[in-house]
Amino acid sequence: MFTGIVEATGLVENIVNQGSNVQFTIQSAIASTFKVDQSISHNGVCLTVVACDGDRYQVTAVEETLLKTNLRDLKTGDLVNLERCMPANGRFDGHIVQGHVDQVGTCRHIAQRDGSWLFDFSFDEAQGNVTVEKGSICINGVSLTVFNSQPGSFRVTIIPYTYEFTNFAGLRVGDSVNLEFDILGKYIKRILTGYQS
Repeated sequence: MFTGIVEATGLVENIVNQGSNVQFTIQSAIASTFKVDQSISHNGVCLTVVACDGDRYQVTAVEETLLKTNLRDLKTGDLVNLERCMPANGRFDGHIVQGHVDQVGTCRHIAQRDGSWLFDFSFDEAQGNVTVEKGSICINGVSLTVFNSQPGSFRVTIIPYTYEFTNFAGLRVGDSVNLEFDILGKYIKRILTGYQS
């Protein structure tokens, strides 16, 4: 389990196709703290460390993960947001994040506003996911608060610290992002609608 509080970014140094899977080699300042078999969130996707070597490590994304996340679009030189799993005695500084992406969304608009940035995103509402005003959402592994919640779209504000220390600074209109909707909202929706949606 994660909280959506990004600890560092990682630089994608190498990408190797392994059948239907892809192995990523990533360099990061916090990689020396990782160990094999540890779960790490990469842009909000929980992946298992399979090898470590100093400030570099490797993870493998299976076909299902590649089909349902923006990891399929990664290129060497890209930055990914990283978070280690939450310790049992840790604080919930963000919100409950599972590292299981619900769907990919699209960045529709970016505007700078008095030192912060407004990002508008859209998503396919036919998949049954919803946002609520002032509710939580995880975008590329970052816990954020929703506003201007509409069917299939929403807006978030990015403060300067988040803009500088995550990969939001490199996000452009038209880019895909990983979305994990609030788990509490998903359970409530399931209770109300059953398994028909």
